[in-house]
Amino acid sequence: MIRFLRDNVGRIRTNFIKSLSKNLVEVYPEKFGVSFDENKKALNELKVFDEKFTRNKVAGYIVRVVLKKKY
Repeated sequence: MIRFLRDNVGRIRTNFIKSLSKNLVEVYPEKFGVSFDENKKALNELKVFDEKFTRNKVAGYIVRVVLKKKY
């Protein structure tokens, strides 16, 4: 049932994910880039999350934040 709800949500992210991603990029700009996998590793090193699902959401949104800053 939970998987069904997650599939219908699409690309909508909560304000928590967005604000945390932006703050992490401001504090650690050298650790994050446009690669999702590298961002996941950086978040693991920072030990920010216990849940894989939340870590992946933040890593994905960080890619968007970094790309938005570049262009």
